[in-house]
Amino acid sequence: MTGRAGVVGGNRGVGSSELRPDGAAKAGGVFAYAGDLQVPGMLHARTLRSPHPRARIGQVDTAAARRLAGVLAVVTAADVPGVATYGLISADQPVFAATEARYAGEPVAAVAAVDAATARRALAAIRVAYEPLPPLVDPGLAAGPGAEPVHPDGNIYREITLTHGDPSAEGPVAVEDSYLVGMQDQAFLAPEAALVVPAADGGLDLRVATQWLHSDREQIAACLGLPEALVRLELAGVGGAFGGREDVTLQIHGALLALATGRPVRIAYDRVESFLGHPHRHPARMWFRHTATTAGDLVSVHARILMDGGAYTSSSPAVLANAVTHAAGPYRVPNARLDGTVVRTNNPPCGAMRGFGVPQVAFGHEAQMDRLADLLGLHPVALRTRNALRPGDVLPTGQILGAPLPVREAIEAVAARPLPPPLTAAAPETALPGGRATAATHSRVRRGVGFALGYKNLLFSEGFDDASTARARLALDGDGVPFGTVHSACSEVGQGFVTVAGQIARTELGVERIELSPADTGIGSAGSTSASRQTWMSGGAVRGACVAVVDRLLARVARSLGLPPEVVESPRRSLVIDGGEIIGTETGTRLPLAEALAAGGPVEAEYTFHHRRTTALDERGQGDPHVAFAAAAHRAVVDVDLDLGLVRVVAMALAQDCGTVINPLSLRGQVEGGTAQGLGLAVMEELVTVGGVVTNPTLHDYLLPTAADVPALDFVALTYPQPDAPYGVKGVGEAPTCTATAAVVAAIRDAVGRDLRRVPVRPVDLVDL
Repeated sequence: MTGRAGVVGGNRGVGSSELRPDGAAKAGGVFAYAGDLQVPGMLHARTLRSPHPRARIGQVDTAAARRLAGVLAVVTAADVPGVATYGLISADQPVFAATEARYAGEPVAAVAAVDAATARRALAAIRVAYEPLPPLVDPGLAAGPGAEPVHPDGNIYREITLTHGDPSAEGPVAVEDSYLVGMQDQAFLAPEAALVVPAADGGLDLRVATQWLHSDREQIAACLGLPEALVRLELAGVGGAFGGREDVTLQIHGALLALATGRPVRIAYDRVESFLGHPHRHPARMWFRHTATTAGDLVSVHARILMDGGAYTSSSPAVLANAVTHAAGPYRVPNARLDGTVVRTNNPPCGAMRGFGVPQVAFGHEAQMDRLADLLGLHPVALRTRNALRPGDVLPTGQILGAPLPVREAIEAVAARPLPPPLTAAAPETALPGGRATAATHSRVRRGVGFALGYKNLLFSEGFDDASTARARLALDGDGVPFGTVHSACSEVGQGFVTVAGQIARTELGVERIELSPADTGIGSAGSTSASRQTWMSGGAVRGACVAVVDRLLARVARSLGLPPEVVESPRRSLVIDGGEIIGTETGTRLPLAEALAAGGPVEAEYTFHHRRTTALDERGQGDPHVAFAAAAHRAVVDVDLDLGLVRVVAMALAQDCGTVINPLSLRGQVEGGTAQGLGLAVMEELVTVGGVVTNPTLHDYLLPTAADVPALDFVALTYPQPDAPYGVKGVGEAPTCTATAAVVAAIRDAVGRDLRRVPVRPVDLVDL
C-alpha cells in the first residue's frame, strides 16, 4: 500500500472536512441510541445490586419475585450455564456475586418482566442474606504486607519496577512531592443499554452499545456455554464511551434472561446504575523526585505510583504500564527509577478512561517541572523546551523514540499564541468566577497562566498482536452507477469512523458514493475503539481492502484488454481510475468504470491490518513496548476568586501532534472534547466514595463541565506524517486529555501561589477556612 497510486480524483476523500452522517439526527433528537430500541413482545430487565462494599452472601430468595404477576424470569449465579466469571484481561469478575459481594453495586440477580415497573417491584421482592464485612478501601493498606486478600487472586493486580541508567545518580537541584488524583467517571450521556433477541438456532442476536464487539462476544459466549458463532452482536447507537464501554456490563444478564424466557429482552441502566455499573478512571497516589543541573538539565526522575483498581481487574495491568512508562514525561531523562503498583480493593472497579493512566502521571510530572522551574529561576516553557524529547532519544524503557514527535514544537507553538485581554474592573459579573450569582469582587480576583506538556502512546502495547479486519466492495447500483461498500466491526462511539471510512474508500476506490455496512460480528474483529487506534488500525484495514479491490479490478481489465502478463500482475503500472474511467496511462485506453463492473461483476476484498510488533517489559521495565506516540501542549488562563475559591477557566490553547489529518472538522471535535474532559478533572469531576460506597452517582451531584465552563479552544495542529501509519495518521482523541488537567492546575497555582497537589482542585484548597 504505497499511497493512492491507481486512483486519481475524489474531492471528499482524505483531508476534507466531512459532516457526520448521523450528526443531523443526533442534533435533532431523532437518532436511535441503544436505549431507544424496541421490538414487539420484549421484556424489561433490571439488575439487583449489593448495597455493601463487602459482604458474605447467604441465601438469595427469589421466590416472592417469581410469584409476582408479569415476572417471567429471575436469574442468579446458579443460573449461569457456562463460565461463572468474565473480564477484559483476567476473567475474575462474577456474572453474579455468589458467595461474596466485593463492591457496592455488584450484581447479585436480574429479573425480566412485562414492564419496567414490574421489574422494579421484583427486585424489591428478592431477599438476600448479607453478612457485611469490613471493606478494604485504602489502596495503601491493600498493597501492604499482611493485608487480608479481597479476592482469591490476591490484592496486587500488577507491580512494575522500571530502572534506567544509574538510578542512584542525582543532580545538585532537587524537588520532590506527593500528588493525588481522584476517581473520574466517563459520564457518557447515554447510559448502557442492549436489546437481546433469542434466535431459532438456539443462539442470540444482541444489539448493544459497546467499544469492542468481538471481545464482548467472546466473554458472553463463554458465560452462556454457547459457541461464539451462536452469539451475534451488532453495534447499536452509542451515546459516548471514553473507555467506559470497554468492559462487559449488562450484556450477559440480558442474554441469560432472553434464553430463560425465549423472549426479546431490553436491558438498560438509569443514571445511578450507570455510575455503579462500569469501571472508572483509576485514582492515584504518586510521589515524584526530580533532580537537575543548575542550568536546568534533568539528571534523574524517581516516581512511585499507587493506583486503586477496585474490586476486579478490568484493564488495570495495562493502565499501570502506561502510567509507569510515561511517568517521566516527554523529557530526556538519563537516569530513572519508576515504580508502579495497582491494587485490588473493595472500591468500585476502575479501568479504561481517555488517556489510560497518562493524565494521572502528567499531573504529577508537570507539577514537578513547574516546581523545578521556580527553583531554578527559569520560565516554565524554557525548562520544558530545554529538556524536550527529540527523535532518536532513549526513553526510560530503553525504547528508541522514532520520528516524528514534535515535543519542543508543541510547547513553543502554544506559548506563542496570543493571551486573552486582561481582566478589568469593567468586566461584567458574568465574566467572573461563579458568574452573577456569587457577585465576586473584581479586586479579589487573580489571574494565572499555566503550561503543560505531555505525550501519549498510540495503539495497543507490550507485544499485543493488534489487528483490524475490513471488507470492501465495488459494484453497480440499480441505475448502473458505481458505488462502494465498506464493512468493518469498528465501534463508532463518536470518534468519527463513520466519516473516516468513507473518506478513505472514496480516495482509494475513486467513486463518490460509499455505503458503510452496520458494525457487527459478521466480519473479523476491528479491535477496541480505544487507545487512539481506530483511524490507524481500522483505517488501515479499510485502505488495504479498497486497494485490493482496485488491484483486482485493474488486473481483470488488463486481462480483458490483452495486456502483457507483467501488467496483469502489477496493473497499477499502466492503469489508473480517474473521473469514473479506467485509463491506460501508456496506451491512452479509456474504459468507463461502470462498463468494467458490468462486464465482470462486483469486486470484493477483505484485508487485515497489523501494526509493527512491540515487546513486553522485562523485569527491569525495559523493552520496546509502544508502537508510537503523540505529543500535546496546553496553556490555560484562569481567574480565581480568592475569597470563595471559585475558578473560571478563561482561555485554553492547545498545540497537538496530529500526523496527517483525515477530517479537519472531526479533529476539531476530538481535541475540544478531550480538553473539556481534562478541564473537568482539574476543577470539578470526582466520583466520591465513603467506605467504598459512591456518594454522588447522579449528574446532579457529579459535576460535569458545561458550555459555560469550557472556553473556546485556540488550537494549532502540528501535522508531521507518521511514516508507518496509513496516510501518516495519528490518533488524536486522548493526548489533549493528558495535558489539559495539568495546565489548568498550573494556572490556578500561578494565580493563588498555593502548592496544589490534588485534583480535582476544590474551593477549600484555595481559601483559608
